[in-house]
Amino acid sequence: MLRSLTEQIIRKLKTDKAYQLDPRLSIRDLIEVLFKRGSSFLRGVCARISLADHSGVLFVGSHVRLYHGYKIRAGKSVIIENNVIIDALSENGVKLGNNVTVAKYSTIQCTGVIQELGIGVEIGDNSAIGAYSFLGGQGGIRIGQNVIMGPKVSIFSENHNFDQLDIPIRLQHTTRKGVIIEDDCWIGANSTILDGVTIHNGCVVAAGSVVTKDVPANAVVGGVPAKIIRMRDEQ
Repeated sequence: MLRSLTEQIIRKLKTDKAYQLDPRLSIRDLIEVLFKRGSSFLRGVCARISLADHSGVLFVGSHVRLYHGYKIRAGKSVIIENNVIIDALSENGVKLGNNVTVAKYSTIQCTGVIQELGIGVEIGDNSAIGAYSFLGGQGGIRIGQNVIMGPKVSIFSENHNFDQLDIPIRLQHTTRKGVIIEDDCWIGANSTILDGVTIHNGCVVAAGSVVTKDVPANAVVGGVPAKIIRMRDEQ
């Protein structure tokens, strides 16, 4: 009874009629999961008051900090796990699509210093940010739909200039080109994506990679700096 009811609720939230729980889950497992999600739901109800826009259920973990919530827009069934920090101060703020998850201890920072307002961060439907990840949206980050990430992924959409030796680096201007990750990509754990990069549809970035230039569609890349290992559509 409890298993069936839980599946029905999740199917409705995720709009996935085929969703099924792992049959190995015990009733005790389910009760603990439901208690955790119930607590997150109640915190989400409180958090929704401060958001610019929300269109569905919001789950918020413990010790979550949402700064400038009036610039955060959340879709349906968004999960923000424990100890996440989202600072949405920027031109466009933060937009989280339907079924987006921001895993525990992650940070989304849209503006570094208030001398220069950042652009913001957009995350598409059914995408997830891995635990302990950092997204710096100063130059703008756009993540498409169905993108998955391992833990400790770092994305930087701003770069410091350092050409002049007579001026401290911190006082030299920055460049901002922005980062785009298109649909259906898998970004491996501990990867770093630098400003100006576009990762096209269907790409896989191996764990520990540093991506410094554009990645063509359906490529598997890895290394420091990341290079093409193979194409997914190769026979």
